[in-house]
Amino acid sequence: MSRIAILGAGAWGSALALSLARRGGHDLSLWAHDPAHAAQLAATRDNTRYLPGFALPPEVRVTAHLFAVRDADVILCAMPSQSLRSVMEEIAPALTPQQVLLSAAKGVEEMTSLRMSEVMASFCPNPIAVLGGPSFAQEVAAAMPTAITIATNDDALGKLLQDDFSSASLRVYRNDDVIGTELGGALKNVIALAAGVVTGLELGHNAAAALITRGIVEITRLTIACGGQRETIAGLAGIGDLVLTCTGGLSRNRAVGIELGRGRKLAEILEGLHGKVAEGVRTTTAALGLAQQHGVEMPITEQMAAVLHHHKSPQAAIHDLMTRPGREE
Repeated sequence: MSRIAILGAGAWGSALALSLARRGGHDLSLWAHDPAHAAQLAATRDNTRYLPGFALPPEVRVTAHLFAVRDADVILCAMPSQSLRSVMEEIAPALTPQQVLLSAAKGVEEMTSLRMSEVMASFCPNPIAVLGGPSFAQEVAAAMPTAITIATNDDALGKLLQDDFSSASLRVYRNDDVIGTELGGALKNVIALAAGVVTGLELGHNAAAALITRGIVEITRLTIACGGQRETIAGLAGIGDLVLTCTGGLSRNRAVGIELGRGRKLAEILEGLHGKVAEGVRTTTAALGLAQQHGVEMPITEQMAAVLHHHKSPQAAIHDLMTRPGREE
């Protein structure tokens, strides 16, 4: 049995708590940063704010206190990526060397362009792993068949976490490419925003297929430049997650892109999410920072940043992508 503290009571953290509870054999706690949200969850067992309709079983303890990490073997960080630093600042003094940090956040820190494992490592020397792959929270919560991957440089730790998380509805693979797994999960959100724009502009299936394919090229290019592996982007953490997020109706990033394509303003769209996060909005800036550091060309990401943060029209962004100088594929 592992003692697992899940930090983040949004849709993803709650879905992972449900999956782990169904598997059984663990001591589970779920931390919500908002005390009122924690109190509502503890009283009703229904996460009406982020994942309604899925009752948390009684064995999942809900808390608003980060002391939940003190007795945990595994600390699963499922909060938005831009919140990880502040949480790490608070919990780092209480960590013991043997505790495992597992990141389930799919983003890159906006101001530093650091991956989530790098943010964690800047606070403590603990063992770190990351979770990736195509996994909508609602479907994981509903016990629909899902395959994910856990990346760590420690093979024994990878096998332990694989066993902890595997169940009849959640198939877990493992790999040793932390960089590729993190960047695949983060950068696909940027491409999903662009795929949503294509849908919102009603540009057709040809355009969507081209956008996704060239998006894979951008993600692969930057991943390799950062030290990740091409094979990772060809797997669950790369193409698998990208296809899901670019085409699935449950994708918040795609939904934001659709509304941008329809002419709505970003601030209005984000307000309509009611506290839910579209990671790609802020990861776009971080991705461009990484691309500049490594001298990598990312035209789709550049155009998406111009639409999100510099008031460029989606139509102009598509035109500029289509009229770039010709090149070999």
